[in-house]
Amino acid sequence: MAGSSGEQGKGRRVQPQWSPPAGTEPCKLRLYNSLTRNKDVFIPQDGRKVTWYCCGPTVYDASHMGHARSYISFDILRRVLKDYFQYDVFYCMNITDIDDKIIRRARQSYLFEQYRDRKPPAAQLLEDVHAALKPFTMKLHETTDPDKRQMLERIQHTVELATEPLEQAVRASLPGEEVDSLAQILMEEAKDLLSDWLDSTCGSEVTDNSIFSKLPKFWEEEFHKDMEALNVLPPDVLTRVSEYVPEIVDFVQKIVDNGYGYASNGSVYFDTVKFAASEKHSYGKLVPEAVGDQKALQEGEGDLSISADRLSEKRSPNDFALWKASKPGEPSWPCPWGKGRPGWHIECSAMAGTLLGASMDIHGGGFDLRFPHHDNELAQSEAYFENDCWVRYFLHTGHLTIAGCKMSKSLKNFITIKDALKKHSARQLRLAFLMHSWKDTLDYSSNTMESALQYEKFMNEFFLNVKDILRAPVDITGQFEKWEDEEAELNKNFYDKKMAVHKALCDNVDTRTVMEEMRTLVSQCNLYMAARKAARRRPNRALLESIALYLTHMLKIFGAIKEESSLGFPIGGPGTSLNLESTVMPYLQVLSEFREGVRKIAREKKVPEVLQLSDALRDDILPDLGVRFEDHEGLPTVVKLVDRDTLLKEREEKKRVEEEKRRKKEEAARRKQEQEAAKLAKMKIPPSEMFLLESDKYSKFDENGLPTHDTEGKELSKGQAKKLRKLFEAQEKLHKDYLQMVQNGSLQ
Repeated sequence: MAGSSGEQGKGRRVQPQWSPPAGTEPCKLRLYNSLTRNKDVFIPQDGRKVTWYCCGPTVYDASHMGHARSYISFDILRRVLKDYFQYDVFYCMNITDIDDKIIRRARQSYLFEQYRDRKPPAAQLLEDVHAALKPFTMKLHETTDPDKRQMLERIQHTVELATEPLEQAVRASLPGEEVDSLAQILMEEAKDLLSDWLDSTCGSEVTDNSIFSKLPKFWEEEFHKDMEALNVLPPDVLTRVSEYVPEIVDFVQKIVDNGYGYASNGSVYFDTVKFAASEKHSYGKLVPEAVGDQKALQEGEGDLSISADRLSEKRSPNDFALWKASKPGEPSWPCPWGKGRPGWHIECSAMAGTLLGASMDIHGGGFDLRFPHHDNELAQSEAYFENDCWVRYFLHTGHLTIAGCKMSKSLKNFITIKDALKKHSARQLRLAFLMHSWKDTLDYSSNTMESALQYEKFMNEFFLNVKDILRAPVDITGQFEKWEDEEAELNKNFYDKKMAVHKALCDNVDTRTVMEEMRTLVSQCNLYMAARKAARRRPNRALLESIALYLTHMLKIFGAIKEESSLGFPIGGPGTSLNLESTVMPYLQVLSEFREGVRKIAREKKVPEVLQLSDALRDDILPDLGVRFEDHEGLPTVVKLVDRDTLLKEREEKKRVEEEKRRKKEEAARRKQEQEAAKLAKMKIPPSEMFLLESDKYSKFDENGLPTHDTEGKELSKGQAKKLRKLFEAQEKLHKDYLQMVQNGSLQ
């Protein structure tokens, strides 16, 4: 009882007070917002849901690398927001299939096809080409832009070169087959010239709306194929202008009703003066300094809409078309103002407004769309919704240059996406984009792509090395090994790099920094593996697997790994990676072990022919199957499944290097032989004769053959005589050595 009362006297034990850790401020995602020209903290309007509208292409020609710049960049941003930051992104994109460029190109294609199908006689074709050259030459003289002028001059020169042979053939009354062949050549070379001329003379007669839908339908399909080839995710919803004409008409009508639009001669214009004067609105939010730039405004209105009569319909030169009255030869739809077609800017406002409502989180497009297109979109949308926040964050991707120059057909550096994919894979193009900031200018050049290729190779080698380590047989408990200081240090670096990657992604999705941090992490892993290899110790498989899986996960988020792959870049085509690797690797491992056993016996028994066969298997046979064997002294052979083309290129490069070494070795041997021959020839000369051969320098000699006077008969100075005496003595020694070699029979 006494013990019990003693315990009670101490009182009840209680837990000590607990204090939470101070922690660190979580990193917030910031995006470069063109509305503020700052990196703003990203705050969606509705929880984790993000509404996003992206300006799509005007489909009248092949998609080019400028398109790739925007759509790959936005695909990366979209994937990062969706898969890394876990936002619920609703992504909407439009297709512009009604536009001045489309109308003109569709008419030209239709009229040229009709003209070609009529098969005009050679004389008629020549007459038409000459007629077409007259306005074309005037246009050439009026063109001031040097790039455009160069392109027009090239067309003119090409047409003139094709015209002359046909004219000679017609004058000489050559056989019909020869004339027809030359006419066909001229028809193709003069296609652009004739198309423009036919459009100017007959374009107003094209009235069938279906003619204007055929061209954009074809190029839209090609665009989608290009995007799929680039592994760009399709939008959640795609809108076409031609399918939203009723909504556009209603949108325009409400802007007019709200007092910010006016009808004029069948067209409807946006009243920029009245909008800017309103207290609750601002015009030119993105590029206020460009307001009033008539050249930019006219480009925004379109080539078919900048005639003097159209410009006179506006109350202010800064006003822009919401709805255009259709002229003869243009598609048209009924509306309250007469038959017409949508303006360019209104399409995005109406389609995005219909799907995303009065305010969206993100609007994206190319840098060159800021003014007038996006500023006009903002104005007309906020006039419709009577608000000041149609877009919360405006993102604009940077320009793309080709080897430092603006991409242009006139400069012959116009690169389509299909052309680019013939040279490099979609992954390599994406890696190049990832290694640059999405909002800055990207230079598409051989240097840029070489950097991307080296990055891909560097990462792939790491993945292959880790896969080889993971294939080594081990029991379940053996998977978990004691960590030494090296593992602890590598793990610390791993978590430091993960934090650095997160901070970089929070900083305006800075993939350039992310790629460098990932490269550094792989370099640290490579040093760790090399140290373990040198010490004949196995690297920690669990730690390396964790790092490789993390890097794979990040590359998947970026869209650089398309096919299903648990670790690293996939092998083979889409859908074949896992099956191929898991199926063939056990057999390759058995082959590798068998080969290693055979090599060991061949070395012990000294059978070089077997070793040569073993090397041929490694160097000549397996690379053709996409398999690389790497032999390391005292260690098991490393087996890697690699892209066949990559291995064949490596083999060719290895052969080239070996051939270069052989050539240099032969060259060095030849030079050495020549030097030895020259030395021997010199040794043969007796010292008494060496100066007698130089009669152009000396005129008199002593009894030993040493010169005493120069060619002019002047006696040589003591200094000159001393120098010649030294040369004489050196030759005396050489000749003595030569005579000794002859006596010994050591000369070959």
